[in-house]
Parts: sequence; C-alpha cells; structure tokens
Amino acid sequence: MNTTQVPAYAAQSATSALAPFGIARREPGPLDVEIEILYCGVCHTDVHQVRNEWNGTIYPCVPGHEIVGRVKRAGNRVAKFKPGDLAAVGCMVDSCRTCPSCRAGLEQYCLASPTWTYNSEDKHLGGHTFGGYSTKIIVDEAFALRVPAGLDLAGTAPLLCAGITTYSPLRHWKVGPGQKVGVVGLGGLGHMAVKFARAFGAHVVLFTTSPGKIADGLRLGAHEVVVSKDADAMKKHQGSFNFILDAVAAQHDINAYLSLLKLDGTLTLVGAPPQPLPVAVFNLLAPRRSFAGSCIGGIAETQEMLDFCAVHGIVSDIEVIPIQKINEAYDRMLKQDVRYRFVIDMASLKS
Repeated sequence: MNTTQVPAYAAQSATSALAPFGIARREPGPLDVEIEILYCGVCHTDVHQVRNEWNGTIYPCVPGHEIVGRVKRAGNRVAKFKPGDLAAVGCMVDSCRTCPSCRAGLEQYCLASPTWTYNSEDKHLGGHTFGGYSTKIIVDEAFALRVPAGLDLAGTAPLLCAGITTYSPLRHWKVGPGQKVGVVGLGGLGHMAVKFARAFGAHVVLFTTSPGKIADGLRLGAHEVVVSKDADAMKKHQGSFNFILDAVAAQHDINAYLSLLKLDGTLTLVGAPPQPLPVAVFNLLAPRRSFAGSCIGGIAETQEMLDFCAVHGIVSDIEVIPIQKINEAYDRMLKQDVRYRFVIDMASLKS
C-alpha cells in the first residue's frame, strides 16, 4: 500500500518527552477521507498512554483523539464528505462492525475491541495506529463525523472525547427536567458534564474540592456548588440525587457520593482512577443504589452530541497551545493548571 510521510509528535518511551517524529499515513481508499488536522485536543488519556500508566502502550506513541480538521481528499465511494468539508475524528477509527454492540451503534463496546485512534492494531499498514498530534489522518468515512456550522473549531475538538464521554451517560440514564443531578470534579470532563446536564433541564449541583472554582461552576451552568471538604454542606444533600456523574481521575472517597443518591439513584464513573475505589456495600444495598461506569459513545451518538452542541451553543472552555508546548501542557494538566482543556493548533507543526 502506498504511504506518505507526515510530521507528528511522538513519545519514544514511557519516560521520554514528546518530540518531532515522522509517521506513515496510507493513501485514501475508496471509502476513506483524508483530513488535514486543524486542531487536536489534549486528553488526560494521552498522558496515561504516553507514560504507560495503564500498561500496554506501544512506542513510538503519537497521541490525540480529539481531532477537528478539513477534508482534503475523499475516496470515490465516499458519500458523507467532499473536499473542503469540516470533519472530526474521536477515539475510534474502526470496529468489527458485525458484533451485537456494533450492530446496535455501540462501537465503543465492540466485542472484538474497537480500533482506537492511536495505540491500536493498524489493520491497513500493520504496526499500530497513530493519533492526532500530526498534520493529517486517513479514516473510513463511517468513523468520521460532520462538524456542524457555527461551532468554534478549537472549542469543538474536546467534544470528541470529553464531550461524548459525559454526554453519553447523561443520555443513557435519561437525565432531564425534574431531576437533581450531581457532577463530581470540575476539570476537562466535569465542566462539559455541567454544561450538558444544565442544557438537558436538570437541577445541577457541582462538587469540587476547590473553593476557587465556585464562581466558574456557576458560570458554566451549575445551580449550586458544594465544596466537598465541607462535611455539613455534604450532609445537606444526603439521599437526594437521582443521578451523579463522577469525573474524577484520582483516588477519592466514592462512598461520600454514593450516600447522596436517593432510592434507585445511580452514580456513574467516567473518570479513571489508577487504583480500585473501595465501596461500602451497605451504601448500595438498602436504598437500592447503582454504581456504574460508561465509556465514550458510538458514532451515531457522537454525531447527535455535535448537533446538540450546535443547537445549544456548547463547546469546551479551552486554552490553545502550539505543539511545541505539549510537554509543558502535560505537566500543567497534572497540576490542574488549565481551565479546562488544552487544544493544539496544528498549524504550529508546519512552522
């Protein structure tokens, strides 16, 4: 298969900094689109993968799965896109397409495992897939998404992971008017959860450990903000929530939030703490509470989310950086020194 070398940024090991690196991209096939990458969001997953914190990272690793760009070329059987269209790519670039999950539009739960945008087996070139910290990507049109007109392109990039990761569980558990919904943590995921839950019509309560984020929480759409270190403030909400979305990726007391659920309430985890979270079983038994998890969304639901964002004027709060500052951005992200998502201007990779 013919390939083209394109500029990218890669990590060569778990301890090395991201640095310039050339990668091979295939020529577009009949069903492929070639997307010039304009912006790529920086996800906490990128840090986990680059530093092999989840084990199994394949090097060299080119991260990036929050991709927004412009179609440069389209295969002769492509129906959804034409050159010049805006397009996006999220966490997946393929799946088996035949298992029950895929047939139900839940490609993220593909029983054979999705082909992730990076660090997955490359079914076309062999080796492994490379992500959006690069100047272009080739993807089957079935896994490319249309970017609705009117959305800020840089602010749209994080919707492809942070957005859909929070939108999907809120939709699945039917969050809406008349419900009291909690969001734990005001970071890249949490700030999107607040925006979506408010747009869905719920009464939104944000929980944060940082008093300095109270004003931001209210600005983003929370009706109330609770500093979770305040035991009296937490006690006032005992047994009152229909649904809580926990977006914290660090160790924390999950039982403090389970006890806030009412009968048949659900707490869904979308953060990914590195160690197991101890659960007191009686926090689940007596009020018939549920503790669940959720992983991104399928392609159709991701498109639904982008269209919803266009209607409601929702994008991520971002700080745009050049690719040359990516290692600094990783360090700042771990210090929570970003409000609330870094996005790389990929034009910087060409300069």
